[in-house]
Amino acid sequence: MGKVRNAAISAAIQDYEQRAAHYWPLEVHEVREEPSKSLSADLVRDKEGTRLSDVVPASAHLVACDPGGVSKTSEEFSAWLQGEREKGHDVAFVIGGAFGLSPAIRKRARTRLSLAPWTLPHELARLVLAEQLYRAGSIVKREPYHK
Repeated sequence: MGKVRNAAISAAIQDYEQRAAHYWPLEVHEVREEPSKSLSADLVRDKEGTRLSDVVPASAHLVACDPGGVSKTSEEFSAWLQGEREKGHDVAFVIGGAFGLSPAIRKRARTRLSLAPWTLPHELARLVLAEQLYRAGSIVKREPYHK
């Protein structure tokens, strides 16, 4: 949700996304944040949820990145992601904006995944996810990045 505004974080995200793309088919869709000056948090979440729904294919296994979701070790995440790919499933990860994910996105999600026990700004959540996608690929290929 939203563009990455910090140049250093953006560069790190791009680096890990490029690395992850060596292991997994990867498409990134940045969805415009809803200005929240005069809107309620619920309305902002709903509008952003609609935008997210529009870019996620109906057939994809939707994963909502959510602090209340399941936690996985890097090895567990790697095995789970590889299993989904072996089943022929596309996996779509969504990260919410400042007010989180809409109820509609949470309901549609087949999996809720915690990237950390803390609330993260979407930019840092995206960096964590990109790094873990890269790490998962290196684990599957038994490459030395994951020690």
